[in-house]
Amino acid sequence: MRELVNDPFYEQIKAYKRCIIDYCLIEDDIPHQGYRSHKDAILFALCKVIERYIDYQLKAEIDFNKDRPETIDEEPFPWSMDMGKAKAKCIDSASLLNGEKSPYRYAFEETPHKTGYGKDDFVKINHVLFPNGPESLEVYEWTTDWSNYFDDGHEWWGAACWSVYDRSLRRYVVIMASTTD
Repeated sequence: MRELVNDPFYEQIKAYKRCIIDYCLIEDDIPHQGYRSHKDAILFALCKVIERYIDYQLKAEIDFNKDRPETIDEEPFPWSMDMGKAKAKCIDSASLLNGEKSPYRYAFEETPHKTGYGKDDFVKINHVLFPNGPESLEVYEWTTDWSNYFDDGHEWWGAACWSVYDRSLRRYVVIMASTTD
């Protein structure tokens, strides 16, 4: 598996600086194997997201402590995961992308710290992510008890994880969110 770092989506999502969703676009040389491939994709995506957080944390600490390098923590936040706990159910792709009550839409629009993003922004982002529409998508909704990435969301606002396989583009999109006030 490899992240599609040059996908136009990553450039577009930069305009949404207050978006709390972590996205990871992935391609795989191994043929799609249903549930197993989706589970591999969420593991890969979480590792990429953790890598981003660690990089961001280290840069922030170095910048903040540039005159006192000895105060930089020796270890980053202790991330953990237990993939044995990760369970999922296949859901209808239209229920992920359409409707006022979609948990994914809620995660995009209704964050604890208001973003001002609305339905038009949600549609715009997902048009870039899934340009061929929901018909070619296979979607799994995952439990969120398998990593401490989701702990903040369990505190109050919520946590979510979806893996989407787009048969038309032969790629995975992992969508994860967890935050609190």
